[in-house]
Amino acid sequence: MPKTTSPAPTPDLDSGVGAAVGSAPKRTRRGRPGYDRETLINKATEVFVSRGYDGTSMDTVARELGITKSAIYHHVKSKEELLHLAINRGISALDSAVEDERQRTGLTALERLRAAVHASVVILIEYHHSVTLLLRVRGNSDVEREALEQRRKIDDKIRVLVAAAIEDGGLRSDFTPGLITRLLFGMVNSITEWYRPSYPVDPETIAEAVTSMAFNGLEA
Repeated sequence: MPKTTSPAPTPDLDSGVGAAVGSAPKRTRRGRPGYDRETLINKATEVFVSRGYDGTSMDTVARELGITKSAIYHHVKSKEELLHLAINRGISALDSAVEDERQRTGLTALERLRAAVHASVVILIEYHHSVTLLLRVRGNSDVEREALEQRRKIDDKIRVLVAAAIEDGGLRSDFTPGLITRLLFGMVNSITEWYRPSYPVDPETIAEAVTSMAFNGLEA
């Protein structure tokens, strides 16, 4: 009786068995792309602005970004930390810009004030979503209260510049420094309501327009 032999095993494409006998290479499933920390903060900031921070859960953030919550928690510990990082990007840039102009030498107080307002507009546009989020916080958490305190410090720096410009005779003196500061930044902050990246005017031109319009009515 002839000796029988067992047929060769059928290659298993999923497990990779049989690859040595000419089977197709193993296929791997491609998952959704992840985000690095900076991109995550940028995207989450956009979601907070569009949906409102209080009404946005981490599930919502993950769904909007197309990633898992665990992927988010790889970078941050909580929704509150994500809010802090989102706001801090804009407010740190604003504070640095104002401080740099405030410390410049060889300029009058009025010139430094104009430069600070101009720089604030450029930063607001560059960090549009972050500053928009900052302007919407109401102090409902420690993170929000810290952000409001940082905002007050920036306002105080501008108010000091306004007072110095009034004292130097560069600004009219029939308005208080506090009122002028509020009027200036009421105009600056209103940009968050209408500016979009597709707006057909560059940031420098917008900043110059705001500065000119504001100070033409304030200069002595």
